[in-house]
Amino acid sequence: MPHETTARFTVDRVLADAAHILAEPVETVDPAENLFDRGMDSVRVMSLMEKWRSDGAETDFADLAENPTVHAWVALLNA
Repeated sequence: MPHETTARFTVDRVLADAAHILAEPVETVDPAENLFDRGMDSVRVMSLMEKWRSDGAETDFADLAENPTVHAWVALLNA
């Protein structure tokens, strides 16, 4: 069976999901910024995690909370 090389979780997708849950315009959220400093909280992270798990991601809250940036999350979600 060939290995899937196309990332399901792109920076654009994760950035849009994060901006949506923060109720912020996507263009105002920096993919490198700490999202907890931006207003992200544990409830929102859990909501995102459940959304992404339903699309096949295999991650947990601790992994996402350890480095709460869009760039870090994209790497985790595509690992």
